[in-house]
Amino acid sequence: MLLSAAVIVLLLAWAALARAFAPRGNTAASRFDAIIVLGAPADSDGNPTPEQLARVTEAVREYERDVAPHLILTGGPTRHGYVEAQVMARTAEADGVPASSIFVEPQALDTIHNACYSVRIMKAHAWRSAEVISSATHLPRAGIIFSRLPIDWRTHAAPSLEPETGNGALSAMEVLKTLRYLVYAQWAERCE
Repeated sequence: MLLSAAVIVLLLAWAALARAFAPRGNTAASRFDAIIVLGAPADSDGNPTPEQLARVTEAVREYERDVAPHLILTGGPTRHGYVEAQVMARTAEADGVPASSIFVEPQALDTIHNACYSVRIMKAHAWRSAEVISSATHLPRAGIIFSRLPIDWRTHAAPSLEPETGNGALSAMEVLKTLRYLVYAQWAERCE
């Protein structure tokens, strides 16, 4: 039992260190072909949650600053039946981004799929670079995943729209998800 506990502690420390030293990008570029907005669930009525709204709002700001001419909004259906990417697209359009600049990826069910399917869209349009937007707690894991993909990229955190309370549980969950990726998912759920 002591050995099992030691292994668990070592694995969690590995995941925490991987997050602490996760890449934030592989380019110093300030302009990109696209901005990838990683999904977050909508609420039970199909409206953006504060987390989703924060991500889209920051993507619109970056679009308006001319960081990239296209938005890739990625995220599939949630338990309420609303597709994350479609809710985000409606929000971006309401904030003034033309529909012609928005690309919806409606199938991704996790961050690996967000990355893989977004890169497919990029390849289809001969785009080679992207700024990846998500919440600050999510970006280390996203950085580890994007570091294995053949594009130029950097991460950009969306400022939270909610008070910074209760982040301990969220951070612990992200460490566990990072551990799952390091131990299992990076081999079992690769982009094809």
